[in-house]
Amino acid sequence: MAGVWARRLRAAMWHRALLLLLWLTLASVQGLYFHIGETEKRCFIEEIPDETMVIGNYRTQLWDKQTETFLPSTPGLGMHVEVKDPDGKVVLSRQYGSEGRFTFTSHTPGDHQICLHSNSTRMTIFAGGKLRVHLDIQVGEHTNNYPEIAAKDKLTELQLRARQLLDQVEQIQKEQNYQRFREERFRMTSESTNQRVLWWSIAQTVILILTGIWQMRHLKSFFEAKKLV
Repeated sequence: MAGVWARRLRAAMWHRALLLLLWLTLASVQGLYFHIGETEKRCFIEEIPDETMVIGNYRTQLWDKQTETFLPSTPGLGMHVEVKDPDGKVVLSRQYGSEGRFTFTSHTPGDHQICLHSNSTRMTIFAGGKLRVHLDIQVGEHTNNYPEIAAKDKLTELQLRARQLLDQVEQIQKEQNYQRFREERFRMTSESTNQRVLWWSIAQTVILILTGIWQMRHLKSFFEAKKLV
């Protein structure tokens, strides 16, 4: 019996150790980054409900050929950010610095296109080089700075937690409304496709019937001409 309990204890310790290791690994993960060339444009698709705030933070690093490492970019190097909604309408188009933050609010649910490219044509130092862009996009209630809100509104810990829960509930409602919108759009597409298939089947049937009637009349006239009937 003692051996069984010892094995269970060791298994529990290993389980906790693995969970701790996983937590440390996730905690050390940095935001995504990507590389762009001199005239390259990089775009991302973000699925966003309507009336939802989006905040993007970025910083750039310039490749240094001498040290063969990425160094902080010069202040003159900037990034142009352009955001389009699902209808292709430009929501945001603005020039920022080498490190900055852009914000916009969605008014149409669906896939939003977020594109970034550098003003490399104005920077001879970047000509032909490579740029690393670190990007972090926050959507919905993740955009709220709750410590700042608590300090500004003088909220207690319980009040702040209630505020966070209310924001989470609101975001969940927006996500549910967006899923309903997607389901309705998919249902309309399916009904339209089914209707087209039905009419196409009816048209094929009519064509086959008319072709059969024409063939029968043609054969009949052929046999009458040959005096076989």
